[in-house]
Amino acid sequence: MPRTRTGPYTRKRRKKWIREAKGYWGRRKNLYKTARVAVMRSWLSAYRDRKLRKRDFRRLWITRLSAALKPLGISYSRFINRLKKLRVGINRKLLSEMAINHPEEFSSLVKKVVG
Repeated sequence: MPRTRTGPYTRKRRKKWIREAKGYWGRRKNLYKTARVAVMRSWLSAYRDRKLRKRDFRRLWITRLSAALKPLGISYSRFINRLKKLRVGINRKLLSEMAINHPEEFSSLVKKVVG
């Protein structure tokens, strides 16, 4: 029985990592070991930043709401507290979009909530 060589399989496995590193700068795009490390780190960063994105957007919506509520004379925390007491099911994302794109409707909502 002839001896099996692993050359084609090794090449295929390494090409997979090189293909994944396409578009990287310098040696990261064409050296196997460097490309593999760079790709693995990029996956790690992508995973971490997908989690961070959720926090960042929530923080942005809260900041926008706070800025929109300040001229109306109510603080963000009081507004959210009263929304929860009235069981209004509008989330922060929709509220911030409403404050930016439809300010008159947002102010009428605030006046109804404040009472």
